[in-house]
Amino acid sequence: MDTYQSASRVPDPPEAAVGYAGVLRELLPIALWREDADGRVVEWSLAAQELLGHRPEDILGRPGTAVLVPEANRGLADDLTRRVQAGETVVGTLPVRHRDGHQVAMEMWIVPAADPLGRSGAMLIAVETSQVLSMRDSLAALQSLFTQSPIGLATLGPDLRFLRVNDALARMNGVPAADHLGRRLTEVVPGVNAAALEATMRQVLERGTAVLDVRRTGRTPADPGHDHTWSCSYAPLLDGSGRTLGLIASLIDITEGQRAQLEAERARTRFALLAEAGTRIGTTLDLGRTAQEIVDLLVPQLADSADVQVLEAVLDPDETHGAPAATHQVMRRLAATFPDPTAPTSRLAPGQTLKIPAGSVYERVIAEGVPMNLYASDVPALITDPRADALRAYLATLGSARMVPLVARGKVLGAVAVTRLRSREPFDAQDCVLIDELVARAALNIDNARMYTTQRHAALTLQRSLTNNALPDVPGLQLTGRYLPASDHDVGGDWYDVIQLPRGRTGLVIGDVMGHGIHAAAVMGQLRTAVRTLARHDVPPARMLRSLDAVVSDLGEDEMATCVYAVHDAATGCCVIARAGHPPPAVVTADGTVAFLEGQPGTPLGTGGRAFRTETVPLPPGSLLALYTDGLIEARDRDLDEGMDRLARALRQPARPLEELCEGVLTRLLPTAPQDDVAILLARTTA
Repeated sequence: MDTYQSASRVPDPPEAAVGYAGVLRELLPIALWREDADGRVVEWSLAAQELLGHRPEDILGRPGTAVLVPEANRGLADDLTRRVQAGETVVGTLPVRHRDGHQVAMEMWIVPAADPLGRSGAMLIAVETSQVLSMRDSLAALQSLFTQSPIGLATLGPDLRFLRVNDALARMNGVPAADHLGRRLTEVVPGVNAAALEATMRQVLERGTAVLDVRRTGRTPADPGHDHTWSCSYAPLLDGSGRTLGLIASLIDITEGQRAQLEAERARTRFALLAEAGTRIGTTLDLGRTAQEIVDLLVPQLADSADVQVLEAVLDPDETHGAPAATHQVMRRLAATFPDPTAPTSRLAPGQTLKIPAGSVYERVIAEGVPMNLYASDVPALITDPRADALRAYLATLGSARMVPLVARGKVLGAVAVTRLRSREPFDAQDCVLIDELVARAALNIDNARMYTTQRHAALTLQRSLTNNALPDVPGLQLTGRYLPASDHDVGGDWYDVIQLPRGRTGLVIGDVMGHGIHAAAVMGQLRTAVRTLARHDVPPARMLRSLDAVVSDLGEDEMATCVYAVHDAATGCCVIARAGHPPPAVVTADGTVAFLEGQPGTPLGTGGRAFRTETVPLPPGSLLALYTDGLIEARDRDLDEGMDRLARALRQPARPLEELCEGVLTRLLPTAPQDDVAILLARTTA
């Protein structure tokens, strides 16, 4: 479970800081709420509702700690409340509970504030941590671009006065960057037709559209003895709501003529291509799709062909090796695009494998992890198979090629080969840098997709090996069960089991380990083993849950699970049931009346709860007991009560064949792929 990451005392905010709230709100959704001296929520903003899901009518007047603070953090929350009510201002990264139960990490600022009765309350200002990190990364990228770009860059306010100037522009103008700030172009470098350029800038502000490649010629203090020519571009600077804040100017010295102008265009294209890569590569965790995205980005903007191949060894779910050695390995093509669909390259399709020949370019690039350039006479070296004469002849028509290793987390995954035809300029140094950067980004996304696929496969295998498929024949009960993993998430820790006990009794258990993936499935396996071991010692339900709570606690403080354990006695027709924070079982009588158990739900396993209660439920012949996990009744488009109502309606025909009834329940409650793992166990009593 998440814990508070940081909390420290800071000075009270200056009053002027309030003036920036509107700007910040446009950049980040800022949740604000107030609590009175008793800790009850007395104000709740719209942004708080959007971020945390609680509507004002549902939360106003309720204790903020009980609603919003995870149970494990309430002691620390009470301490922070006392500190704030004593006059401290506290900031920190804190987990807040969403209305649907999941936790949202938030950057919070908690300040003292009088409540409606004038007592010492608190005002809480919070933004989602992930949004803050995203903004930080975006600002870092912008700062890097602004400071490292060889292009002169500046931002100007609506009054056309400089707000920021990079070093490149300061050098062009021969005026220190600091001497630009607060001044207009006509005041800084009047000798470059500044009045006409300011007229262009006003046009950009008035029309809200960019103006590109405006030429200016003149002399600046940087080189007062010679004329220089610059290409100037201006674009409006807009905030998130479309309001004009000023404009951004970029300047390129094109004194050397057309070549400099061409380089400027290529630089803009490269920046645009890098920006495009961030949105087009890695949109899914599918290996083939990710590989095709890098191919589509490279061709035709940078190359005439692209071929993405990955080592077969790294696709093996059981691979444990590090960086590949220089051995004769097998590569699998994930995606490829070639310029001529009628050429021999049309036979090179995704899914094909290639054994890397000894001494080939592929072997060198993969073994050394270093890119290689191949020019006209070297390009045929891409193919070393003597039977590939037609393909080698085709490659001879190419003018240049570059082989780049796919390297992620220090491991070589494969290689990307790109080529250009002879009719096109060979790859130059800047092309190579850009290609390498794009391939590096693609490698990380490919590795993410590879690890996701591998881990999901392993988790599914583990889950299937541990989940009961064949239920035993037990006295007095007909049984059926299902486990459905979510289609768009990792496999989780949902499970069920049926255990034969002495004296004609049967143990029924269902549980849900928090989290997803291999770890959750492994914890589930340990719990299932513990239940079976304890059940064979005839441990009663309440004591069973206390023992399981200790098992989960021993696995780690962040582990948690819910569980129901029931013991059915065929001789008495009764079932003794205990719960640990799990949704209530449903009991259906022979006439179709449905009721959910109303006893104490208990606390989840791993939280140290000891007061587990049992209920004894009579189950005459023809009765039905339904155990299920929360994924069956909870969904983003419905609340818990609606889910339980749907389940009750689906169970109102208990006389139907049990398999048919189970399928009907799943169909009715899960018309589409489940959003979370689902387990269900149905038991019908017989004479």
